[in-house]
Amino acid sequence: MNVNRQAIVIGGSLAGLFTGVLLRAIGWQVDIYERTKRNLSSRGGGVVLQPDVVEAFNLAGIPHQDLGVVASERYYLQRNGSIQAMPMRQTLTSWNSLYNSLRRHFPDEHYHQGKSLTNLQQNDKQVTAFFADGTQTTGDLLVGADGVTSTVRHILLPTYDPMYAGYVGFRGLVNEGELDPETAAIMTERFVFYQFRNSHILQYVIPGENESLVPGERRFNWVWYVNYDEATELPRVLTDKNGKRRDYSIPPGMMANDIDLEMRQYAERVLVPPFQKLIAATKEPFVQAILDLGVPNMAFERVVLVGDAAFIPRPHTAASVSKAAQNAITLADALVEYDHDVLNALNAWELDQLNLGMHLWKRGQGLGETSQFLYGKQRWEK
Repeated sequence: MNVNRQAIVIGGSLAGLFTGVLLRAIGWQVDIYERTKRNLSSRGGGVVLQPDVVEAFNLAGIPHQDLGVVASERYYLQRNGSIQAMPMRQTLTSWNSLYNSLRRHFPDEHYHQGKSLTNLQQNDKQVTAFFADGTQTTGDLLVGADGVTSTVRHILLPTYDPMYAGYVGFRGLVNEGELDPETAAIMTERFVFYQFRNSHILQYVIPGENESLVPGERRFNWVWYVNYDEATELPRVLTDKNGKRRDYSIPPGMMANDIDLEMRQYAERVLVPPFQKLIAATKEPFVQAILDLGVPNMAFERVVLVGDAAFIPRPHTAASVSKAAQNAITLADALVEYDHDVLNALNAWELDQLNLGMHLWKRGQGLGETSQFLYGKQRWEK
C-alpha cells in the first residue's frame, strides 16, 4: 500500500508510537521526533491492559499474547486484618513492555531523538515543523503526541496548561524475590487495595526487568495517593535530591532524601502491614503530581493533539494509555474513510475524540471526589 502521504509525529512515547505504527499500517510514511536524547524505556511503572491497547496492537500486527500478568481477583485489605475479595479478571502490564513492543515495530531510521520542536507553520496543502537544532521537515499531517508539557499544545493553545489536582501519586517497583514470602502471597497476581480517610494505595504484579513474565522475575507495582498543598508543600515534594525543582514528577532514584524518609515514616503510621512491607522493600520510589487537563479543540487544520497533550484523565480511570491508543486507531480509520483527505478526515475525527477525552476527564475527577478517594481536605490520618 502506498498512499504517498507523510506524517510528522512530535513525541516518541506511547501516544506517538501508537500513532506512528497505525499510520504506517494504512500506508503513510511516518517520522517520529522525540525531544529526549536518552532511551525512554526506563520510564513509568504499571499499566492496566485495556481493550483499546490490544486492538491497536492487532491493527499494527504486533504480537501481544504475552504482554502482561493476569490478576483474577481484587483484594481490599481492612485495618483489622481481614480481606474483602472480589472476582475481577484483568491483565496488568508495564509501561516498559508497551513501549518496547511498539518501539521494536517502528523503524529506527524514522525515530529521531534529541529533536525539540520550536515552531510549526501550515497552509491548506502542508505543515512544517521547526526544531531547535535549526532543521525543519514538511508533511501532510502533524501529530502533537508530546505529552503533559506539549510544545504543540503550547503553540496552538498557549493558555491551556495542566492544573494540579491537589494530590500526588507516590510510586514504586519491587522485584518479586525482594519481598517477604508472606506479603508476596497476598500481593501476587491480584489487584490489592487499601483505602482509608482521604487516601488509598494499590498494587499489582507487572512484567519484570527485560519484560520477563517468569514467576519470581516479575515486579510488584504500587501507587499511593497523598494530599499536598500546591503553594506550601508541593514545591518541596517536586524538588529532587540535587535541588532541582521539577515541573510535575520526580523519576526513580531522584527523590529528595527527606521526602523519601517522610513518605516511609507516614507509611508506618497509616498503612496496613502488607503495604508497609511493600514500601519498605522499595529501593527507588518516585512521585508524580496528579493533573487535570482538557482542551476545547484537538484538530487545527493539518495538526492534531493526541494522548496527554490533549486530555489528562486522572489515573483512577486506568485510561490514559488506552485513550492514546483510541486516538490513534480512530485517526487512522478516519484517514482511510476519507481517502487520506487530511482536512476532512480530521474534522470528522475530532468530535468523538473530544467527547472521549471530556468523558474520561470528568470521570477521573468524579472518582477523585467520591468518599473513597476524597482528596484536598486533610492529609494526615489521626
